[in-house]
Amino acid sequence: MSNKIQNQNVKNFLAFGLWHSFDIWILKFGFGDLISHFMRIRLMDYRIKKILVLSWLVVVWGCGYQMVGKETHIPPGLTSIAIPTFINQTFEPGIEVHFTKGFLREFIQDQRVKVVGRDEADSILEGVIKSFNIYSTSYDRSGITLEYQTIVVIDLTLKKRTGEILWTEKDLSESRWYRTSFNILTSESNKASAIQNLGRFMAERIRNRFFHQF
Repeated sequence: MSNKIQNQNVKNFLAFGLWHSFDIWILKFGFGDLISHFMRIRLMDYRIKKILVLSWLVVVWGCGYQMVGKETHIPPGLTSIAIPTFINQTFEPGIEVHFTKGFLREFIQDQRVKVVGRDEADSILEGVIKSFNIYSTSYDRSGITLEYQTIVVIDLTLKKRTGEILWTEKDLSESRWYRTSFNILTSESNKASAIQNLGRFMAERIRNRFFHQF
């Protein structure tokens, strides 16, 4: 019981001390000066944030970075694109579906050119999946594989409807890793996710080239 009373007395003493210090501030400087003091603190905080933002912008632009916007460098008159199903030259069934979907999704979401059928398009992006390999990269103590690395190599050709080739990309490669499991369904699901990520990442690279590196 005595301990509770002592703790309560300590709390009351601290509370009294805080309020007493606050009263002394008001008596010494005035309530208006107290408000002005806090306003100056907020103003300094705003100015510091503004300086940091401006400094960041100077660094970004000084280093040659460019924000991604609607600027493009594609040839005049090229306003639409067709992306037919990729040709699969590997032994991995269905891999062409993941890559074709990845490229279609990337250009559709971008919206700077219209994705249409082959007969309507100003340009055609054709892809060939040349190779797809899987390698074991890590093992447990008993020698069972824990992780695989997937490596894909593709060729891409962008041409006009007339057949004129605008550019080609040969032996474009990318890799992803995925974890294996004693559950076959889980392993296959992880593998499919790795292939999808390969398609999406390579599609993003080509989209950037399509709009900015002609």
